Amino acid sequence: MVVFYIMAVLFIIGVILIAMEDIVKINKAAVAVGMCIILWLLTILSAGGVFTEHPPHFFNNFIAGFPKFASLSYPEQVTRFLEVAVTESLGDVATTLFFVLASMAIIEVLDSHGSFSVITRAIKTNSKRKLLWIFAFITFFMSALLGNLATVIVMIAVINKIVPEKKDSLIYACTTIIAANAGGSWSPIGDVTTLLLWTGGNLSATHQISHVLPSSLTMMCVPLAITTYMFKKGETISERPTTIKNTLPEYITPRFQSTLLIIGILSLGMVPVLQSLFNLPPFMGVLLGLVLLWIITDIKSARSKDPNSTRLKVSTLFGKLDISTIFFFLGILMSVKALDTIGILTILSEGLNSLFDNHNAIAFLLGICSSFLDNVALVAATMGMYPLAETGAFIADSSFWTFLAYCCVTGGSILIIGSAAGVTVMGIEKISFGYYLKKFTPIILLGYVAGALIYSLLF
Repeated sequence: MVVFYIMAVLFIIGVILIAMEDIVKINKAAVAVGMCIILWLLTILSAGGVFTEHPPHFFNNFIAGFPKFASLSYPEQVTRFLEVAVTESLGDVATTLFFVLASMAIIEVLDSHGSFSVITRAIKTNSKRKLLWIFAFITFFMSALLGNLATVIVMIAVINKIVPEKKDSLIYACTTIIAANAGGSWSPIGDVTTLLLWTGGNLSATHQISHVLPSSLTMMCVPLAITTYMFKKGETISERPTTIKNTLPEYITPRFQSTLLIIGILSLGMVPVLQSLFNLPPFMGVLLGLVLLWIITDIKSARSKDPNSTRLKVSTLFGKLDISTIFFFLGILMSVKALDTIGILTILSEGLNSLFDNHNAIAFLLGICSSFLDNVALVAATMGMYPLAETGAFIADSSFWTFLAYCCVTGGSILIIGSAAGVTVMGIEKISFGYYLKKFTPIILLGYVAGALIYSLLF
């Protein structure tokens, strides 16, 4: 069917435009949402003809599951199926969007109350080499709880407060990208792609942590060990920049900041636990943490006589959230759902299976592709191509899904444009593509391959 090729080409063009956002000067959210609408429109218009020649298995299952639809005409059956497909797709996507939105709100609450300054105050050393490893390990473990994108934003702020020299801060910033993506790969809430795999039932939290952590740690430590020699032995940073005068209300003491930080981190860290113990959906778990912070900060703000306290109310902070990111995820995920509904992903998976006998080779190559293509789209498309099975290579917690989590998140570090964390740091620190490509891409590739070998040897 010609529509298959048209939709596939439109999706590829959309992903390329998203990757080249800084060049084409069109916000990636606008591209993603526009692509989503066009793909669903083509799906609705062409489904009747496509299903006649290539009926997807879930269409036949749908009709079999609702006997009353069997008496309807074929066009009416297709219409009913598409109505349910759109509704179910939006429901699946909404759970991810609410999780991301609530996580963003928690990060904004902590940041607005200065809670991340606790980290700055805790770092005492002035040794450049020691700082490199301290920043990396803080980023590695923090990204597993806060997500890699939020973590790099926090860590860049910390680095700029501690490291005054630009040439040094660039090195720290680039290693932060590596550490954030490595840390995000072994946690179900560390990256949007791992969140998709977890909420989709492809990976359990305990399995992902235990199987991906060794490879992720290797992926970070190999380039980090080489980067250490960019600083001379015994070299120290100059005196730290003068701290800017605190403009926060008086009730926001260091102790209160620490309390908020602990509550925020625990609320995110407990999400997988609540899901495992009580089967509480992840987005509800993170919303619970947001509610706790909301109540505590609003009570403190109401009791304060400081006029600045009103701007710290959570309802006010919502205005600072990056809603375009939510629309971006909505567009990408719903676009993939359209491709899945029409049956394109099934045909693509059959083609890949004919080319590669080893499914882990597919995951490895997808990781390389994630260095220049959006990994959310890649993983979402892969999940559509290979539905969960009860047996075989695509069962829950299989080697394929586990290795995919490692590859598609850490692979985004190979190029600075390969991940949201990299693009964010690139914009904040004004890091050039060439600088990162020359100094860090080769050693990151080495770390990526080393981590893959560790995974192969262990599992």
